[in-house]
Amino acid sequence: MTQAAPPGPAQVSPGGPTPERATADAHQPRTPRQWVTLAVGVVVLVALCLVAGRWQWNRYVAREAEIERIETNYASEPVPVDAVLDGPGATLDEADLWRPVTLVGRYETDATVLLRNRPVGGSPGFHVLVPFVTNPTAAAPDGLVVVVDRGFVPLGTDAVTPGDVPAPPEGEVEATVTLRGDEPPSGRDAPDGQVQAIATDQVLAAGPDGTAWAEGRTVGAYGQLRIEVPPAAEALEALPKPDTDPGSHLSYAFQWGVFAIGALAGFWLLVRRDRRDARGEETTLTAGDLLAAQDPDAARARREPRSRRPSAEDEEDALIDAQLGAGREAAPDRRPAQASETSSA
Repeated sequence: MTQAAPPGPAQVSPGGPTPERATADAHQPRTPRQWVTLAVGVVVLVALCLVAGRWQWNRYVAREAEIERIETNYASEPVPVDAVLDGPGATLDEADLWRPVTLVGRYETDATVLLRNRPVGGSPGFHVLVPFVTNPTAAAPDGLVVVVDRGFVPLGTDAVTPGDVPAPPEGEVEATVTLRGDEPPSGRDAPDGQVQAIATDQVLAAGPDGTAWAEGRTVGAYGQLRIEVPPAAEALEALPKPDTDPGSHLSYAFQWGVFAIGALAGFWLLVRRDRRDARGEETTLTAGDLLAAQDPDAARARREPRSRRPSAEDEEDALIDAQLGAGREAAPDRRPAQASETSSA
């Protein structure tokens, strides 16, 4: 009785893929032109990251210098205005920003102007700008004209007009203000009696009498009101203290640096992977690849095979294999004897 042959291993068609062929087909080496294109792209990317990081670093340095100046000047004792602005036409030195000074004179109430689109604490409204005329001094025989930002008023019935605007105190006033440099003039239009920036010439020009009355007495600075003596009958909402938050410039600078390093590391890993593919080795990048980039000796130690003691399962498999091997060696000695007995019969 013919027995069916035991099933053999699955047959693979000659044209089917083999592991060696699949590996060869999967590897498609990049051409020199492709490598040059990738290298140029990486260089451009790294350069852009470094430029952006440098820009953020410069902003961080400038912001730190500004914070240091604010903390030093804002808490200093007030000095007379002529100790900082020595006469008409004087501009505020950068080192004197945020310095408190005292103005003695009177407000030019009829020349009041409103600054629009400058919210305070997230609330929309207007800043009240009133020119202040100081008493005559030796350096300014006709006095100085300094624009004072007296405070903030919320919106009125619409976005064009404010609510009630309290009047400043009448007569001679001693006002303590924080000096700020004039802002660049704004090119945007504004309704009558309003401005878009605190630039002395624009503020005076927006008043009903224009700039003629203050000609030759202005300075390139304005003041943010702190205290008035005597105080006004109705106070405006005070302006907030200067912001000393450093922002996120430093963290952004480090992030751009990390991006630049990541671009270089990615290109190096791509080159390494392509070389391994060309040698037909395993192409999967593992933690060992990153370790090799940092410590080649440690990576080599990880790749070296380590001897291990056989487990209980290994010893059991070896014993079974030995018994099966002994049975196969004894089987040929019995078969010839059986064949001769059959022949004799």
